Amino acid sequence: MRAFLGSMTGRVFITLLLGVLISATLTQLAADNERQRVIDQYRNNNQLERAEQLIMATEIVPASARPAYLAVANRPGLKLDVGAPLPAVATRSEFATILSGRLGPGYRIESTAERPPSCGQPHHQAALFGVLRLEWHGYCETINVRLRDGEELRLQMLPPRPNTGPAQPGFGWVIILFLVLIAFLAYLVARMTTRPLKRLAQAAKDLGQDINHAPLELAGASEIRQASAAFNAMQARIRQYIFQRTQMLAAITHDLQTPLTRMRLRLEKVGDRELQERLIGDLSAMQEMVREGLDLARSMDTTETMQMLDLDSLLDSVCADAVDARQHVELAGRANMALLGRPMDLRRCLVNLIDNAVKYGHEASVMVDRVGGAARIRIRDRGPGIAGAELAKVFDPFYRIESSRSRESGGTGLGLTIARNIAEQHGGSITLANHPGGGLEATLQLPEYYPGK
Repeated sequence: MRAFLGSMTGRVFITLLLGVLISATLTQLAADNERQRVIDQYRNNNQLERAEQLIMATEIVPASARPAYLAVANRPGLKLDVGAPLPAVATRSEFATILSGRLGPGYRIESTAERPPSCGQPHHQAALFGVLRLEWHGYCETINVRLRDGEELRLQMLPPRPNTGPAQPGFGWVIILFLVLIAFLAYLVARMTTRPLKRLAQAAKDLGQDINHAPLELAGASEIRQASAAFNAMQARIRQYIFQRTQMLAAITHDLQTPLTRMRLRLEKVGDRELQERLIGDLSAMQEMVREGLDLARSMDTTETMQMLDLDSLLDSVCADAVDARQHVELAGRANMALLGRPMDLRRCLVNLIDNAVKYGHEASVMVDRVGGAARIRIRDRGPGIAGAELAKVFDPFYRIESSRSRESGGTGLGLTIARNIAEQHGGSITLANHPGGGLEATLQLPEYYPGK
C-alpha cells in the first residue's frame, strides 16, 4: 500500500478521489441547506395561512363553544387557546406583523416575551446522507390575539414534530455504491494518466540495458506522441554514436595490429636477449590493451541477439574450458533456471570474472544458487583481497590498484568494467566483497526474467 501511495498512479488516484468526494460533499451540503431553507419557508407560509384561517373561523364560533372548537381544531405546530393576554413587548415580531396585515385593522396582534417551552429544545433535520444535522429556523413564539368582539386569545407557534417514521431501507448501500463508483472512476483516470509515463520510464530503463531495443509506439495524446517521437530520435542518435565509436575503435585496432606485428618480428632480431624480452613484454601489453579496449567498446554495443539459454549449461561450459586451460576452477551448486540473454556476452562476463580470480588468487571457487527469483553466482579467489576504499573504484575503466595485486599480475584494468557492462545489460549486477575467510568474492546476480523483453 505504501508503494502504491508513493507512486504517481497512487497520488493521482488519491487527488482525484479526494477532489470528487469533497466536491460531492460540498454540493450535497449546499443542496441540503437550500432544501431546508425552502422547507422552512413553506412551513412558515403554511403556518401563516393556518393561523389566519383558525383565527377567523374561531371568531364565527359562539364564545361559549370556542374552547371546545379549539380543542378539536388545533393541529401540531399551531395552538390557539382562549385566555388572558400575556405581557406584550413594544416591537412585534415578523410573524406577528405579517399576520396583523393579513387579518386587517379589526384585530389586535401583539408579540409577547414568553415563548413556548418546546422552543428551547434542539430541533434538527437530517442532512448530508443522514450524517449531519441542520438546525431548524422556523417561527416559534407566543402572540396575543384580540378578536373584533373583544375576545382574548393566545396563539402559540410551535416547532415541527420530529420524524418518527421508519428509515428508508437500503440507503446506506446507495452511499457505499456511490463511493465505490467514484473510487473506480478515479483509479481508471489515474491509470490512464500515468500509463504513458510508465511506458516512457520502462523505455528509458530498456534503453540503458539494450540500445537496440525496439522504438516506442507513437500512440496516445499528442503530447505523449511528441515525447515518444523525441525519445525514439534520441535512441537513434545514441545508437549511431555508439556504432561510429565502435567502428572507429575497430579501425584503430585493425590498423595497429599490422605495425605491432612488424615490430614483434623486428624485435626477434635484437641481439640483447634481456632487452628483447622487455620490449616484447611491452609490445604484448600494448596488444592486450588494444584488444581489451575493443572488447570494452563491444560490451557497450549490444548487437548480439537475445535468446533463451540454460545458465547451468553455460557455467559448466565456461568452467570446463577454464580447467582445460590448466586453471584451478571448481564449480558447485545449480541454478535450475533459464534466462533471456546474449550467450557470447554472458560467457565473456563469466570468463573475465574467473580469469580475474585465477590471476590474482591462483584459483577460483564458483558457487551458484537462486535467491529471490534470481541466479546468484559467487566467484571467490584466495588472494590478498582489496581494501574497502578500492572496491568500487576497480570497476572504473583502466583503474589499477597500486599494489602487487595489479602490478605483478599485469592487466589493463578493463576486465571488471566489461563484466559489469554485460551484467547491467541483462538486468543484473556485480558486487565485490572481501570474504571473511580470506580472498575476494565477486557476486553476479542475473534475473530469471529480463524486463522489457
